[in-house]
Amino acid sequence: MNGVLPIDLRSDTVTQPSDAMRRAMAAAPVGDDVYAEDPTVNALEHRAAELLGKPEAVFVASGTMGNLVSVLSWVPRGGEIIGGAQSHTLNGEAAGYAVLAGASARLLMPGPDGTLGPAEIADAFRDPSQDVHEPISSLVTIENTVNASMGLPLTLEYTERVAKIAHDRGVPLHLDGARLFNAVVALRVPAADLCRPADSVMISLSKGLACPVGAVVAGDHEFIHRVRRARKLVGGGMRQAGIIAAAGLLALQPGPDGMIDRLAEDHANARRLGEGLARYDFLDVDLSRLRTNFVMFRVRSDEANWRETRARFVAALWELGVLTFAHVGDLIRAVTHYGIDEADIDRAIEIVPEAWRSLEAVPAAV
Repeated sequence: MNGVLPIDLRSDTVTQPSDAMRRAMAAAPVGDDVYAEDPTVNALEHRAAELLGKPEAVFVASGTMGNLVSVLSWVPRGGEIIGGAQSHTLNGEAAGYAVLAGASARLLMPGPDGTLGPAEIADAFRDPSQDVHEPISSLVTIENTVNASMGLPLTLEYTERVAKIAHDRGVPLHLDGARLFNAVVALRVPAADLCRPADSVMISLSKGLACPVGAVVAGDHEFIHRVRRARKLVGGGMRQAGIIAAAGLLALQPGPDGMIDRLAEDHANARRLGEGLARYDFLDVDLSRLRTNFVMFRVRSDEANWRETRARFVAALWELGVLTFAHVGDLIRAVTHYGIDEADIDRAIEIVPEAWRSLEAVPAAV
């Protein structure tokens, strides 16, 4: 890489905290959060609940922990979760729902727009009163934005429709909002509106909001009481946690040091990257799906050799200083985020054909 810092587009989890965050963390007043005595954590939870339109919220160590404690708080042992086969909660969190909650999952395939079909969701509900072989449908979960579908945002209307299906059957809806604020910015809809149909919501602080650690779960009083117990059960009770909560509190504030409105820059950079990649005839980029900070593309290759070609191309990009990620199916993922600017995007676009030429120069292994 010739001493030049790599352009890291693997994920928005690689962000570095801002200087303002570092100052806020250093100066944060703290207390024992297990006793609810940390003023910075309390302020973060109040701010998050306000933004998300829920009565209460609780600070947790990660998005995975946030989804897990939500499942533990909603689903009885042996209950079943209805959700997407490619969703992070059910496909990317080490099966915590099964290992720790003792739940099963009814996995549905999303459509091209990232949504689960409402009819398929309704059909996925079980009726154990008629058949003792079937588990009890206990929770519906959806993800906004949809990670595996190029970061597409889910509309309020869709979320309302799914919530009605769940609520008509007496089941809560959990919203994995790891990148909820990307949806907020893309759709220009307040977070509280997007979350209103859901009974619980998790937001990650350590992705597009650029905090070093943490997530928040929000819902009503009874749910949050169960979440606090579940958080303690999985070892998530933190003490002077205000030192890390301070970054999240700053990220959720309006103004130049906040991180929500700034996400529009990431979306613009993603558009710039996607349009640049689409100029190359050896790549396939669906620009119609480019709505937030995810750019997903394919290498045009012989169908039998796409895995090898993708792996070699990603490795060649890495060697030249552009870090991407082999994602679901045959896709390659590039994610824009805080710390990536237009100059980085333009340099990445220029490097891509050099990586492709290096593949052509070295024959594939037989």
